[in-house]
Amino acid sequence: MTLQQILTPAIIEAVQKQFDITIDKIEFQATRKDFEGDITMVIFPLLKVIKGNPVEIGTKIGTHLVQNLTEVEKFNVVAGFLNIVISDAFYLTFFNGIKDNSSYGFVEASSSSKAVMVEYSSPNTNKPLHLGHVRNNLLGYSVAEIIKASGKKVYKTQIINDRGIHICKSMLAWQKYGNGQTPETSGLKGDKLVGNFYVAFDKEYKVQINELMTQGKTEEEAKKQAPIILEAQQMLLDWEAGKPEVIELWKTMNQWVYDGFAQTYKSLGVDFDSYYYESNTYLLGKEVVQFGLEKGIFEKDPDGSVWIDLTPDGLDRKIVLRSDGTAVYMTQDIGTAIQRVKDFPDVGGMVYTVGNEQDYHFKVLFLILKKLGFDWADSLYHLSYGMVELPSGKMKSREGTVVDADDLMEEMTTTAKSISEELGKLAGYSDEEKAKLYRTIGLGALKYYMLKVDPKKQMMFNPEESVDFAGNTGPFIQYTYARIQSILRKAEFDTTLSVSIELHPKEKELLKQIELFPETIQDAARNHSPALIANYTYELVKEFNSFYQNVSILGEENQDKKVFRVQLSKKVADIIKLAFQLLGIEVPERM
Repeated sequence: MTLQQILTPAIIEAVQKQFDITIDKIEFQATRKDFEGDITMVIFPLLKVIKGNPVEIGTKIGTHLVQNLTEVEKFNVVAGFLNIVISDAFYLTFFNGIKDNSSYGFVEASSSSKAVMVEYSSPNTNKPLHLGHVRNNLLGYSVAEIIKASGKKVYKTQIINDRGIHICKSMLAWQKYGNGQTPETSGLKGDKLVGNFYVAFDKEYKVQINELMTQGKTEEEAKKQAPIILEAQQMLLDWEAGKPEVIELWKTMNQWVYDGFAQTYKSLGVDFDSYYYESNTYLLGKEVVQFGLEKGIFEKDPDGSVWIDLTPDGLDRKIVLRSDGTAVYMTQDIGTAIQRVKDFPDVGGMVYTVGNEQDYHFKVLFLILKKLGFDWADSLYHLSYGMVELPSGKMKSREGTVVDADDLMEEMTTTAKSISEELGKLAGYSDEEKAKLYRTIGLGALKYYMLKVDPKKQMMFNPEESVDFAGNTGPFIQYTYARIQSILRKAEFDTTLSVSIELHPKEKELLKQIELFPETIQDAARNHSPALIANYTYELVKEFNSFYQNVSILGEENQDKKVFRVQLSKKVADIIKLAFQLLGIEVPERM
């Protein structure tokens, strides 16, 4: 039972007895460092129902707690805050209850609970994954792991945008300039090879636009009349008509890209339970339009197009079927959501990891699904995130100025290597061990830097800053984990005993931080925010380092205290490992 769960009913009882008032909600917060106390009750909200001086109200509640709870030793009231001092016995009992729990804070999913489907990545098959995809993948994967740890079954999925004019551009450029190149003959990953032809198309397209403009065409006319864009448009029509040679080329080049993506996902440490392809889903949703028309949710215009009027809901009028009977993206997304629940009947909610430029799209999508009467539509969430920028500015795919995901991971490993070599603490490591450690540190730095920022915020990614071994960084936390492993390796005595000691203030602070871990996971799941896990872990590590600097561990003469401090250190390491597991980050045993 958590401290809040123990205190809450006792405070409710105190308010009932002292003031004859029934309350159901109590606000707690951490006690400020400059006051004595382990947890603080905020009295101000009670002033709405209890007339009186907040100090007197707090004193009466505090007195009741001391008299009725063995866990409460004493209290003090400062203005509208009741600072409560908790006994050592409570923290020692708590610690002995969790010290051997290898999955402390994680909740097993019950067989009856509804599953959550988390969609992330969802790339186009005309270019490699880039820095923006890295943030998307890390966020989606981490949120999926956090929701799973909070006690829900989770399916990870993506929808691959494998059709459309952008795909045809790469295909056409390969036909024109590829000379039969393949990933094998070129020595390039398939996604990079195809991406090069997407860039090649754009270069030729710009040349042709300029030529037409010199002949007197306006820029808009030139863009529409350039021969290469007309050829790409014809290729798209041929694809939709099922022309065999176009379909064959499309399958071949897409497979190159899928193979390339698979390597990147493996390097990044993310995975998926299912895949959806736009080439299979782009016709989905059309039958739902008829259902919506019959129910009066959709309306047909005189030209045959079908719309939904969302102006009463503060949105606009949205098309769901063109006059020629073709679907729009919204229709496809409606159909795909419905198909997913058919494929996975235990799904009761979905999380879409998509950039914030699509905020409006998802408001409309979720509202339409609600109006269509799907009960799971109330449990849809858009994990909207800000764009990633570099100190050098924005990225552009068509111009080939993106930061490639593979190159970025390689750069992070190289940066970790140079910083580690400067620190010079790798004596006795084999080359293979060093290479693995550099990768663990480099990727840990990248992931932590990306995930410690609130997803909704736009972020600037600075590779050098992220690999700093001090401050709120992945390597700083990894180094603390490795330091604890070193302590554990040197502890040549029985560390499994249960002991009872008087706690040092630094030990108590550390235990208070440890106690917050389960609720932090639940908060992070509710808020779809890996940043809460990342920053919790940083606070835990700061508390441990303060404890490490102020309290002797292996040099302690009292055996019980020494055993307890090693156990406490081990628990901190266990939580770092579990928290980093939720962020998709590995921890090294030595650094």
